[in-house]
Amino acid sequence: MSNVYKKIELVGSSRDSVEDAIQSAVSKASETTRNLDWFEVDEIRGWIDDGVVQHYQVGLRVGFRVDDVANDG
Repeated sequence: MSNVYKKIELVGSSRDSVEDAIQSAVSKASETTRNLDWFEVDEIRGWIDDGVVQHYQVGLRVGFRVDDVANDG
């Protein structure tokens, strides 16, 4: 049997790292979305102040499996 997926776009942010920004987005999405299976990063950007990176933002898509609906006949 094949799976069907849906993708949603998210932007995660962190003061610490790109990885933390990704984890933040995935963790928050998992609170309201079931069957999360994968993610792909689209863009990375950040905020710089006085020559120092202050904040990271990561645009990503997460994919989740669409549930099969039982056929009752």
